[in-house]
Amino acid sequence: MRTQPKKGLAVLLAVLVGSVGAAAPAYAGGAGPTPGSAGLGDRLYPLLGNGGYDVQNYDLHVTYPEKDPKQTVTGDVTITALATQNLSRFNLDFGGDSVGVVRVNGDRAEFTRQGDELVITPRRHLPKGQRFRVRVSGYTATPIEANASSPAGFVTTTDGTFMAGQPDQSHNYFPSNDHPSDMATYTIALTAPVGWLAVANGTHVSDKRDHGYVTSTYREAKPLASELIQAAVGDFVLQKRPPVNGIAIRDVVPRRLADDLLPKAEVERSQLTWMIDKVGKYPFENYGSLVVDTRLGFALETQTISLYDTSLFARPKYILDPIMLHELSHMWFGDSVAPSEWSSVWQSEGHATWYELEYAEETGVFQQYTRMPNREAYFKQVYAEGDQLRKDYGPVARPLKADVIWDVFNPNVYDGGALVLYALRQKVGERDFQRIEREWVKLNRGKSVDTHDFVNLASAVSGKNLRPFLNDWLYGTTTPPMPGHPDWTVDPAEAAAAPAAATARHR
Repeated sequence: MRTQPKKGLAVLLAVLVGSVGAAAPAYAGGAGPTPGSAGLGDRLYPLLGNGGYDVQNYDLHVTYPEKDPKQTVTGDVTITALATQNLSRFNLDFGGDSVGVVRVNGDRAEFTRQGDELVITPRRHLPKGQRFRVRVSGYTATPIEANASSPAGFVTTTDGTFMAGQPDQSHNYFPSNDHPSDMATYTIALTAPVGWLAVANGTHVSDKRDHGYVTSTYREAKPLASELIQAAVGDFVLQKRPPVNGIAIRDVVPRRLADDLLPKAEVERSQLTWMIDKVGKYPFENYGSLVVDTRLGFALETQTISLYDTSLFARPKYILDPIMLHELSHMWFGDSVAPSEWSSVWQSEGHATWYELEYAEETGVFQQYTRMPNREAYFKQVYAEGDQLRKDYGPVARPLKADVIWDVFNPNVYDGGALVLYALRQKVGERDFQRIEREWVKLNRGKSVDTHDFVNLASAVSGKNLRPFLNDWLYGTTTPPMPGHPDWTVDPAEAAAAPAAATARHR
């Protein structure tokens, strides 16, 4: 992932006060129109997302003019949003090349570019509580080469292009409110030359052929965070597999590697049954895998079609299968139930790590996968390292920073997050723990929630006040005692470790 570009002190100050510029005179019925903020004030990414509105739907159309993976694409996006204040102007996140025309409710609107901010001034102010439409036409974006030390965004490969937008790069592909707290539904239409395949999140709606091009349209009718968008276009092939519990399965791989890659993805069908048995109903319309021939250094849970690189698919089955389960579990934890702030990303990664380890143990590959005899021994080791992890990376639910790769997606978010769940299970017992897990994904389906929501739900479901207990585990600078294991000890923390070199990591 890449760090967010700086947009200037004036814009940052505007985020903190909640608006940019001076307010207009007050209206008789309330405050007059004011600019929406240029960011949502996220602790880790303060300039990501934008204030003053809530997106309801994206209608995105991107055209790929040639069979060239390095080509610049042209796009149009229509955003339907609800004004949450009287808006005189508002921002979209956009880091692409250029913008053609912007219209708001059909009228041409003025706009400027300020770093990764597209600042839009409509002809008329937008009243609070009313829906509006903004259309950005003729924008352009160019893919980048994959870089294992900073991998993310709109990426080119030998076979085509794809998206890896987590946490803050999707707006390099299309104008958006690029923060997981503002989930929305999507229609994605991709136009490419005949012979290239185009695949996106959600259900395939149609293919329309016209003068040597095919426009493939997909509909994601369930809320989607912008960081999880997928648009894969290139010399790929698609294989449909028999559905699981009525859930359609599709896999996408480079055509030239299909014979090798497709058989390895078959395990996702049995994994889907396994996860449904653990946590309940699958939250989306379909599922599958996208494998790209580059070295990303991670796998990613792009909604309904998890992303992997060929280096992961070259690993032994005892390594690949638990990683695939990790990404599948994100469909419940991270996609359907998204973090409302990036400090709460442990909700996604801690849960995915928990089920990854449980799956490895139940399928008999745990020792090969982790070089530990069982989960108990694994968590005992993580517990011993707890103070060091907190010193190096911050508490589980409060990562120290976001300006260096892997700072947000750090070991204490993954293993430390899973350790919190282990401690919770020790505290409440297996039965209540399973109830908490199932209720979490059921009650929050299609929502963005934060750590406090998890703490409150765990307390409500268990009938115990777990707030002091979980707050110590999630926000404390030292590792609390482990319930049921008075013999477990924590090693003393030494000086903060230097940042680790980027290695393959399944997000």
